[in-house]
Amino acid sequence: MAQRIQNLRRAATSERMAMALDLAGRRWALRVVWELRVGPLNFRALQASCGQISPSVLQRRLHELRDAGIIEKIPRLGYRLSTSGEKLFHVIGQLDKWSSTLGLK
Repeated sequence: MAQRIQNLRRAATSERMAMALDLAGRRWALRVVWELRVGPLNFRALQASCGQISPSVLQRRLHELRDAGIIEKIPRLGYRLSTSGEKLFHVIGQLDKWSSTLGLK
């Protein structure tokens, strides 16, 4: 079993998936994507919609998401989802549908 796990970790697809999960698993990353579903938001509006996120953490997540090609910065409008970000949003939308079946309140 341990050998199978080691082989999986070395697989090329596993590395891409690990990188995607690392980015998506960072605190607030998916929340930023979720909030941008409504359209472009400037920094302050995005921070307000995310609630308790600190400005420094938001700045870091925006930088990471821009580097990954998930969001774009638009002059005078703020941030919006890129084509890749819209695809990610659809995945998050499926997570939203799934979460509604859990009976969480």
